[in-house]
Amino acid sequence: MQLSDNALTVLERRYLAKVDNQVVETPEDMLRRVAKNIAQLETDPMWEEKFFEVMDNLEFLPNSPTLMNAGRELQQLSACFVLPVEDSMEGIFETLKSTALIQKSGGGTGFSFSRLRPNSDVVSSTGGVASGPVSFMKCYNAATDAIKQGGTRRGANMGILRVDHPDILEFIQCKEDTSQITNFNISVALTEKFMEAVMADEMYQLVNPRTKEPAGELNAREVFELIVEMAWKNGEPGIVFLDRINRANPTPHVGEIEATNPCGEQPLLPNESCNLGSINLAKMTKQDGDKWVVDWDRLQEVVEIGVRFLDNVIEVNNYPIPEIDEMTRANRKIGLGVMGFADLLMRLGIPYNSDEGVELGREIMRFIQTTGHEASSALGEERGSFPNYAGSIFEATGKPMRNSTVTTIAPTGTISIIAGCSSGVEPIFALAFTRNVMDDDRLIEVNPQFEEILQEAGLHSPELIEKVAQNGNVIGLEEIPEHLRQAFVTAYEVSPEWHIRMQAAFQEFTDNAVSKTVNFPREATKEDIQEVYQLAYELGCKGVTVYRAGSREGEVLTVGHKKESSPATEATAGQKPHPRRRPMVTKGQTVRIKTGCGSLYVTINEDEQGICEVFTTIGKAGGCAGAFSEATARLISLSLRSGVEPQQVVKQLKGIRCPHPIWQDGQQVLSCPDAIAQVLDRYLQQNGVREDNNNGNFAASPQAGPSASLFHGESCPDCGGNMVEESGCATCLDCGFSRCS
Repeated sequence: MQLSDNALTVLERRYLAKVDNQVVETPEDMLRRVAKNIAQLETDPMWEEKFFEVMDNLEFLPNSPTLMNAGRELQQLSACFVLPVEDSMEGIFETLKSTALIQKSGGGTGFSFSRLRPNSDVVSSTGGVASGPVSFMKCYNAATDAIKQGGTRRGANMGILRVDHPDILEFIQCKEDTSQITNFNISVALTEKFMEAVMADEMYQLVNPRTKEPAGELNAREVFELIVEMAWKNGEPGIVFLDRINRANPTPHVGEIEATNPCGEQPLLPNESCNLGSINLAKMTKQDGDKWVVDWDRLQEVVEIGVRFLDNVIEVNNYPIPEIDEMTRANRKIGLGVMGFADLLMRLGIPYNSDEGVELGREIMRFIQTTGHEASSALGEERGSFPNYAGSIFEATGKPMRNSTVTTIAPTGTISIIAGCSSGVEPIFALAFTRNVMDDDRLIEVNPQFEEILQEAGLHSPELIEKVAQNGNVIGLEEIPEHLRQAFVTAYEVSPEWHIRMQAAFQEFTDNAVSKTVNFPREATKEDIQEVYQLAYELGCKGVTVYRAGSREGEVLTVGHKKESSPATEATAGQKPHPRRRPMVTKGQTVRIKTGCGSLYVTINEDEQGICEVFTTIGKAGGCAGAFSEATARLISLSLRSGVEPQQVVKQLKGIRCPHPIWQDGQQVLSCPDAIAQVLDRYLQQNGVREDNNNGNFAASPQAGPSASLFHGESCPDCGGNMVEESGCATCLDCGFSRCS
């Protein structure tokens, strides 16, 4: 395997088998383990070799649970699950139990909370009143915090509520505080009746799910504008078009689709799962004379191998609960998708934001869809159609069909890092960027396709790569020819309209849905987001997720590897930092937080320039815990008065683990340093202050334009690296950590 250093780091950290925390297999060993396990159904040994070959060549990779668990004790291979949430205390907590089992085994879960009676509705069995869907989402969120997914993956959820539920306004605003419900993506399920009311500026009816009776009216346009406003603020909620999804439901006689997996690309019936895999389109090219073209013959071969591989996964999978086993085998949904599409365009010299680019996306997905369905039909002849075939949309064709769905465009955050290609059908986020690997050491990550093209054109040089890494793009770099600059387009150079047009092109030939994020510059207006939502509806998308640069808490403002500076820092450039004097009088507050060493008291004080010191007290004077905490606090205080940003202190301390982590108020406290970080982070959020320079001053959130920063998302909670918003999810470019997959 030709793997980058970053890919090797991700594999060692999350995928390769370990014994006593020591890696005991190579990447090739992992692929051999997976290929052998998935091919155990086959009588012809050539299939094991074919499965191994396409993975070893990085032409195809299955979803992460398959790579992690195939051939190992867990043997849970699916990434996507949807569970029903019934309107009873027993049903709610039975689903929560199933959620724990799924997330423990490495899967992500989606729920519709639309069946739950609204807040303040009657509970006849107790004579009390219901607390509503949002309260139970918070309960599920806290449970997810407590579950460590096999030591390799974090729990992720999708929460969906129908737009005609009486609690819809509370749901739309439930993540306005970004410190709440942190383990959920949320989406509003929009009906066509609602969208028609939006266009006509009319009222629409709310329905009590318990009684099925009308429960009031709301103005559709005002609700739509509230969805837009919240998405403008922090990227949530997304929207899904529920009627459109159910029109494409291949088994309507089995049930109605209510929810999707955490990133929205996989609509599923209650108690259904799906396993996914992606073809690396960057590998599907060949030279034809002096130009590069799509290698359609190899693409056909990889599609056919991928379909067989994913169908085998259904058989060898170990499902977390019997109901999911039964439903999954009855419908046999698979989701074959793509990654590296932006790399393919770059190799062919086609701009992402062009009619030619959109048309090529449509042509490629039409080919994959047609080839994939033919491969599934051939498997149906060989092995039999999926059990729910009678009554399905395929029955009228008379052709056998092994799988009720074949294609899905999933986010490929981590596996695309392994493959060294762009994620899903997203444009390239950055052609080159800087990773801080240790203190002041920097490592420039360069897109492999971009670097290869530069070398072929005789343009590659360390100086040019350094320039590109400053902003992540080639805007204004005259040393690169114009036709190449157009092909080297990055995510924030692509207008929202082109994002949606590309998503719609792939959706046209995708059984399930397309996971994609429409990236907006920082100065985008609410009207811009509203137009994109409406365009997604008009062009046939099944849902849409947006992200406006810099709109989330904990954003990392960097330009390549240079931090934004203020006049004060420019004036002192080159000087060693010197702590400012502590004033005679400060103001602040003291917070008590429980730790595994006992109750820790953290005092945070401010002077006129911002936070200037932290004190801690724990246990008796002279104790070991007290000594270490006091030392930590003194160093924090020295750093703060020397101009270090408080969020950088939080970033360094958060997540440090000791042998005795505990829970307090639904929040895990991993150690005393982690407790200090949590208190400091909460203090910054509650006081509404954010750093605006490196001199310790504070102000309202900065309003820099999009060109001022390359990474606008939160910092990675695992490694502190760069998180980007792609395919409906935040993913770390450094270690592969993902909020959703």
